[in-house]
Parts: sequence; structure tokens; C-alpha cells
Amino acid sequence: MTAAKGNSICYITTNGIGNAWVAAELKVLGEKGVDIDLYSMRRPHQSFFSSQWANRISLQTEYLYPLPIFSFLVSILSAPFLFKGRFLSALWNGLVSPRENLRARVAGLTHLFVACHWARQIRSKNYRLIHSQWIQSGGTIGFYASWLLGIPFSFTGHAVDLFRDRCALKDKVKHADFIVAISQFHKDFYIAEGADAEKIHIVYCGIDLNEYAYSYSESSGPVRILSFGRLVEKKGYSVLIEACALLRDLGVEFQCEIAGSGPQYAELKQLASSLKLNNLLTITGQALKQEDIDSWMRGGDIFAQPCCWSADNDVDGIPRSLMEAMAVGLPSISTSVAGIPDLIEHKKSGLLIAEHDAEALAKAIKLLIDDPALRRGFSEAGRQVIEQKFNLETCLDPLAEIFSDRSKTTIGYGT
Repeated sequence: MTAAKGNSICYITTNGIGNAWVAAELKVLGEKGVDIDLYSMRRPHQSFFSSQWANRISLQTEYLYPLPIFSFLVSILSAPFLFKGRFLSALWNGLVSPRENLRARVAGLTHLFVACHWARQIRSKNYRLIHSQWIQSGGTIGFYASWLLGIPFSFTGHAVDLFRDRCALKDKVKHADFIVAISQFHKDFYIAEGADAEKIHIVYCGIDLNEYAYSYSESSGPVRILSFGRLVEKKGYSVLIEACALLRDLGVEFQCEIAGSGPQYAELKQLASSLKLNNLLTITGQALKQEDIDSWMRGGDIFAQPCCWSADNDVDGIPRSLMEAMAVGLPSISTSVAGIPDLIEHKKSGLLIAEHDAEALAKAIKLLIDDPALRRGFSEAGRQVIEQKFNLETCLDPLAEIFSDRSKTTIGYGT
């Protein structure tokens, strides 16, 4: 990590570029001249990139964990002297401000002490802003570090951090200098949580269209249905598998492939086996590298991602996989949850169904199989939506402008 030049943006996330959104965003912001230092709570368990630029960002990332025990204790003991009244007010906030539950209270206080250590490490770098990608654990560290250092704080929220694992969310919304909403659904959510509409900026998580060339062709054999992502409940793969059984029973000819790895792999394989879909459905159990997605998708005719709210209140904000499918020209089907309607307009750029509805999904897939002209129309319209709203080169312009403005702001670092 290069030394901060006094006008850098401090950017914190939970697992570095172990998430495709973070890597893509930092790449483009850097190309737009925004000076950013990346910090991560932990090293990623896996990487979805093999490109040199991704390796470079990864090598420049600084990791908070594992914490050096002796230095961590010194940071906690010295915090009242280093940060004076700011430490006391932050501690008071952690002890008495409203929290979602006891877990959030304990987690918040723990992350306050981590923030003391991190703030001590970075206080000489004179950052102009701390921005958190995701707003649960890493966001709490960023929130309190900004409090201790007396500099602005901002964040981008997605899904699990806003719902299942939320922690001191109303406090963070209240104190944030600005909030990045990734869809209209998210903006409305923040307003309902007490945010001023003026400080909310809708910035879509886009994709690099240079990596996804558009093409459309009609299959000469059975239609291939594709889906990919982490094998977890919120992706709705069990619904897709059940829909495949319904299509089989209707005599529809097709092949379906679900690519990805995750904790539901064995469960989904068992479901497919119990429905006797072994010859029609493949679940790879292997994650795709970002650089391989384009060519993999060209082997398909329809993309289906029936996202849903999971039992533990997790959900996808706007799935990147849907953007990628629409970018290469796959007519796409999903559900009307969270921010997905910002991406797919029903019957114009794709099809939206209710969540957890295998029969509706089977009908939607059959409709596209039976109507090649409709598939082509959705293919062209879907690509147009990506070009207009989700092109990474342009959709991050508002965020780059905000970051650039903040980097020029004079910050008082008095303690």
C-alpha cells in the first residue's frame, strides 16, 4: 500500500476483492483518478479474478485481522489519550444508543475497540473520508474510526448487511456524510430508516461492458437454461430445480446448468436426484472466474435467477449475474425482490415472477422457449438497459465525483 498523499479516500470492506463488486468498483474509480487506499477486515477465502489488475489491488490491500495482541491492547489503553473526547463520546454511543439486539450491542462495542487500533494506525495518513462497502462489521469499524479521527463517514449497503446482519444501522444512517444506494428500493429503505433524501445518491453497481460482448443466436438443439452464483438459499436454486421438473413433465425439451459453489450444493444435488433430473440438470459445484463468465454464458439460451428472501432475512440487492447475462444477450427471468425491478422491467427487458413460485418460473421459461421472437426482443432490450444504466464506465461517475470533491475538503485532525 502506498503512503497516503493527504487527499486519499480510505475504503474499508470485509474481505477485500473477494467480492466482484469491490474489485470492479476500485478498478474503475482508480482509472477515473480517485486516490483510494483499500483496507479489509480479512483476506478473501477465494478470488473471482485472475487478471493482473486484480492481483495488484490485492497486493496493495492492508488487512486488519488477525489483530496483533500487544499492539491492540496498547491501542485500547491509549485511545482515551489519543482521541480524548471523541473516544468517550464514541464509547457512550456504543453503550447507550439504540441497537437492534444484544448481539448488535456486543458486536458494536467489540468493533469500536478494533476501530481504536485501526484509527491509531492510520491517523497520520490524513484521510479525507472513510467509506465502507457493506455496513455491518466492517462498516462499524469504519463508522467508529471516522468518529475517533473526526473525519466524514459514508457507506454503500447491499443486502445481508442491511437486513440479516444489521448493526447500529439507524446510527450509521444518521451520522453518514452521504449514503450510496444501489437501487431505488435501497433509497426508499434508507429514507424509511430516517435518512435525509438529499444525502442519498443512487449509484448502480455496474459491469465492464468491454468484458461482455453482445451476441444472440438461436439454439439448434434443446434450449439451454443457465444460472450461476453462490449456492445459497437467497439465489432460489431450489425453485429453479422444481421448475425444471415441471417443464420435464410438460414434455419440454431443455438442458439446465447451475454453476457455482456453496453450502447448499449437497442439498440441491439431492433435490435434483429425488426429482429424477440427473439427465437434464447439472450443478457444477465450482465457482466461475469472472474472466470465464462471458464464454460460459454463450453456451446458453435463457438465464433464470429466481432470487428470494431467505429464511434468515438475507436477499440479493441486484445480482451481478443478471447484469452479466443481460449484457451478453441472454433473455433473463428473475423475481420482483429488492432492487431487481431497477434492472428488469417486466415484459420489456425480461420477465419478473413472484419469489418461491416454481410454477410461475416454469411458465415463464416455457413462454420464452415457445417464442423465439420474444427471446430476441428481451435479449436486445436487456443489453440496452445494461448499456444505459449499468455500464461501469459511466454508472460510477457520480461516486467518482463525490469522492473527488471529498478528497479536496480540508479536514481538521485535532484531538
